[in-house]
Amino acid sequence: MAENLLEVTHLKKYFPIKRGIFSKTVGHVKAVDDVSFTIRKGETLGLVGESGCGKTTAGRAILRLIEPTAGSVKFEGEEVTTMNANRLREMRRQMQIIFQDPYSSLNPRITVGGMLTEILKVHKLRKTDAERKDRVNELLETVGLSPLHARRYPHEFSGGQRQRIGIARALSVEPKFIVCDEPVSALDVSIQSQVLNLLMDLQQRLGLTYLFIAHDLSVVKHISDRVAVMYLGEIVELTDYKSLYANPKAPYTQALLSAVPVANPRVKRSRIVLTGDVPSPANVPSGCYFHPRCPQVMPECSSVHPLLAENEPDHTVRCIIYPSSWPAGSNIPERITHGAQQHKFAESV
Repeated sequence: MAENLLEVTHLKKYFPIKRGIFSKTVGHVKAVDDVSFTIRKGETLGLVGESGCGKTTAGRAILRLIEPTAGSVKFEGEEVTTMNANRLREMRRQMQIIFQDPYSSLNPRITVGGMLTEILKVHKLRKTDAERKDRVNELLETVGLSPLHARRYPHEFSGGQRQRIGIARALSVEPKFIVCDEPVSALDVSIQSQVLNLLMDLQQRLGLTYLFIAHDLSVVKHISDRVAVMYLGEIVELTDYKSLYANPKAPYTQALLSAVPVANPRVKRSRIVLTGDVPSPANVPSGCYFHPRCPQVMPECSSVHPLLAENEPDHTVRCIIYPSSWPAGSNIPERITHGAQQHKFAESV
């Protein structure tokens, strides 16, 4: 088994809510609330969930594009959250990001070649102008573009081409780890597959490790080795993609998967319709955060906040239907132990 490249432990990011003429803090938006996971070398971890659940915030906090409120982020065993500015700049070469919007993530005043050349100069990766020009041409060819495109400005490219430029920019410093922040959500469906195949090909050729953030479960299934499902700032389920799609255990994961269209007309899947809206991260519910919308809610759900615990080998879940998720010292009702055996995802052929 490959060793862990990234270890995220109890990561939190709270944004203060300020009011009044003195900007007094009256509360916090819990965008990321106690998130923990690991990513092995050469692996792709998919991070999925509804809009506003904290996926992008978690990715940016890992890279310290925004400062985390609490928690630990270790990259190759070195703590990222306590690095000084100089060491953090050096670490930027190892950890990169591909942004979601290819239209606003590129500087419109600089040519593509100038953009990539500037990165090489800042990080002192090539000594002469000729070496930098060769490297720029190599990067463009790597992502499926022509060296002639180096003279063009971002507005002269399509959305798919701009995202390829974003990928080239991330690759320019030869990183080991890339956060892919919904890199295909703004693209046409026909272009999405091309970009996904490019990312997978680059991973095999360059030995890259990805944190792939998305809300489209079919996209995540195509590219990920393991999948973490987020809801309201928390991870509710984490396992390999085969187990997640074949036997989801968290009620929220089951609801998400029930909404995914199935290409096989012989497969009939029970649709799970969630009631109500997603609660505000500034005022999270008591107990389990999902209980106001959960179709399998029980009386204990409003008072017991379940832990993310291993229910089966390499399959962690946050739900009180599973005794392993109960906090230490809690009295687990006998009916919950029996109910766990019947907690299955409805699908029949």
